[in-house]
Amino acid sequence: MRNDIHSEAVEDLFEAILSLESKEECYAFFKDICTVNELLSVAQRFHVGEMLLEERTYKEISAVTGASTTTISRVNRLLNDDDQGIEMAYERIKGEIRNDQ
Repeated sequence: MRNDIHSEAVEDLFEAILSLESKEECYAFFKDICTVNELLSVAQRFHVGEMLLEERTYKEISAVTGASTTTISRVNRLLNDDDQGIEMAYERIKGEIRNDQ
């Protein structure tokens, strides 16, 4: 069972993230709040999620991202839950890319 993440601290964090207005601000904020390894780990998981949504193989995903099959499996399980956060973000950024072209 997943831990309940709803708390005042998490709400405050999300409000801070939503206040950011550019990639430069994101870099500054996340550099202050995360270690390099934490940020790279989150970025890797999102990249794995993108590649899973593109129906890439575990072998290809591992080769491109450096993620272990355990990490890939974990992200794949998250893609099958009810929240669909990765899918939502993926569709939004892919839509923006298509609209920019």
